[in-house]
Amino acid sequence: MKKNIINNLAYFDDLKIVQNKDCFNFSLDSVLLPYFAELTPNTKNILDLCTGNAPVPLILSTKTKSKIIGIEIQKEIYKLAIESVKLNNLSNQIEIINDDVKNIVKNYETDSFDLILCNPPYFKASKESILNNELSKSIARHELLLNLDDIIKISKKLLKNGASLTIVHRTDRIIEIIDKMKKNNIEPKRMLFIYPKVNKNSNIVLIDGRKNGKVGLKLLPPLFVHDLDGNYTEEILKAFGREL
Repeated sequence: MKKNIINNLAYFDDLKIVQNKDCFNFSLDSVLLPYFAELTPNTKNILDLCTGNAPVPLILSTKTKSKIIGIEIQKEIYKLAIESVKLNNLSNQIEIINDDVKNIVKNYETDSFDLILCNPPYFKASKESILNNELSKSIARHELLLNLDDIIKISKKLLKNGASLTIVHRTDRIIEIIDKMKKNNIEPKRMLFIYPKVNKNSNIVLIDGRKNGKVGLKLLPPLFVHDLDGNYTEEILKAFGREL
């Protein structure tokens, strides 16, 4: 395994993240997820599924003092997350657990969390899947160990009544996400489509669903990553933590 490196976490002041080129590292999606998530004074216990090297908990720590738990199944990536949390002196707020997400329902009581976030594997695994030669990256990208159905069913059990599940995913799976949410009494409440450019189709979607929530979906204005000149838009820079 290659040597670990320390990078700045986007434009967030003083936040550093430990990474390794042999592992699947954080991307735009991991920055957009905490940017989109709704935090209220009642958001006391937060759970981040598929936490990776902990970009989501780290960014959330700039927005809340609430307890944040991250779950990561891969041992080597879990170690990166632990190092990242320690490096930023956030061990009192952020706890990283090395376990299979499917096991956590045994460790926490029903209705334990006010907010669950997830940046899951995007691609279904099948015999036709083009899997990365490196198993670590394949697990992060493909539903080899965890699928969308698992995530939503687990969230239903662990969310408090009225609490939110916030997911970032590929736009082409939005119908499936909404269908599975509604079948598990998680009502879609907010949705945001992300576009690489103004003249491109959406490739990422953020969706927030509320356990036993009332019907009523708010479609937010589109978010464009780049302008026509290829530069980051102001909204994306804001998500990155840059003061404009």
